[in-house]
Amino acid sequence: MPRRARVQKCTILPDPIYGNVGLAKFINCLMLEGKKSVAQRIVYEAFERIRRSQRREPLDIFEQAIRNVTPVIEVKPKRVGGATYQVPVEIRHDRRAALARRWIIRYTRARHGKSTSDKLAAELMDASNGVGASMKRREDTHKMAESNKAFSHFRY
Repeated sequence: MPRRARVQKCTILPDPIYGNVGLAKFINCLMLEGKKSVAQRIVYEAFERIRRSQRREPLDIFEQAIRNVTPVIEVKPKRVGGATYQVPVEIRHDRRAALARRWIIRYTRARHGKSTSDKLAAELMDASNGVGASMKRREDTHKMAESNKAFSHFRY
């Protein structure tokens, strides 16, 4: 991180089919070893599976899943007088979305299934319905913050 100059945020172009910047960021997070076309194919195949099974617009399901998984509060360690406390803090807006994307991708890869597009479609449908591993991660994060609310006066 530079000491003087502000870091310029990269502008991400929207994805080619849906024209959505959030979906383009998701594709970039899903991408491994610079293979963007493979990541796009996985996402668009998952969207086709969602369209066939749910009979709804897959972009709506994707945005609902991201909204459901997005955390509001997390805990950060704070050292005070030789003891380390888990202090609950609110999350910045860009970090919230990044955590939601990261969790959905992590639990998609951890699922058992045939192809990544199958697993991604299942995880997105589960997250949009409020169930699944990524939703459990969000609930665990909120529970941890709630149980450590007594240390909120140590906030930075």
